[in-house]
Amino acid sequence: MADGDDRQATFGSDGSLETETTPDATGENDFGEEKAANETDGGYSRYVVSSLLQKAVRRSDEEVAAWAAWELARSGYAWNLWDRLNLYVVEDLRAGDEVALLIERYEELATERWEPDAWKGRLCAIHAALAVARARSTREASNADAYFSAVADIRAEARERGEEPAHDFPVGDLEPEGRFDAVFDGHTGEGSKRGRGTRFFKTHGARVGPEGEDEQSARWQRLAMILDEDVEYDADELDRAVEPVDPDDPWADSESHAEDPSASDATSSGASDGDAGETGDSDDGDTSDGDSDSGDDRGDDDGSLSDFAE
Repeated sequence: MADGDDRQATFGSDGSLETETTPDATGENDFGEEKAANETDGGYSRYVVSSLLQKAVRRSDEEVAAWAAWELARSGYAWNLWDRLNLYVVEDLRAGDEVALLIERYEELATERWEPDAWKGRLCAIHAALAVARARSTREASNADAYFSAVADIRAEARERGEEPAHDFPVGDLEPEGRFDAVFDGHTGEGSKRGRGTRFFKTHGARVGPEGEDEQSARWQRLAMILDEDVEYDADELDRAVEPVDPDDPWADSESHAEDPSASDATSSGASDGDAGETGDSDDGDTSDGDSDSGDDRGDDDGSLSDFAE
């Protein structure tokens, strides 16, 4: 597929629009007239049709979106169409929507296997437009980017004046012992200084939620902790490791860990979730979240682990 970036509109010194029209976009329109620059076969401006496509996607207007995609594809502006559709999936759709993969596949079929302005290519264009229009529309990514950028400017201006910012990032200063204390485990310099190793990671940094671990995953987590030869966990710690976080405040548990880990944790303060580690991390050969596949003599005197894992 041709790169749309080298065909963007530019303006001359007199303010007139200067663009490069692709060979596929030349010829006659539906009325037998020679097409002007950036004119579609139906006699429309491709810029207007492209804008219409995006607004139709946002409003979930399937018919208008399908027509706009078809018009661009048949008129020789398939490069413009696929460039726009790929932008829409990140600008106008909910994060995680699988339609992004569909758009990529439709584009591949239309531009690499078939001719983009031929019948099969046009069908791909319509399919792609319908898929995007039917997906959950939202401007969340664009809104977040605009908001975070504005706050960044406010913070910088406030610092220059020696004042507290009127608006701040959602993490504030991001310091140990604060709301996000759980992030300061052995993978950070501050966490390493505090001796926060495997114990802290298992009972704080590795917790998930708000759904929590499923039954099988929770069982594996408990057994891995019980079999750990370096750290011995009590029943409360085993429960805490698999307890879902609070959906209303997923960081609330961090503040309850005001004291630093015990000496037993300090002996295993290296990175414990397979991360290469940041400043202050130690490389002690622990590559599996502090788990060990040896030590099967841990547990009850009779060797049974089922009571601990359930």
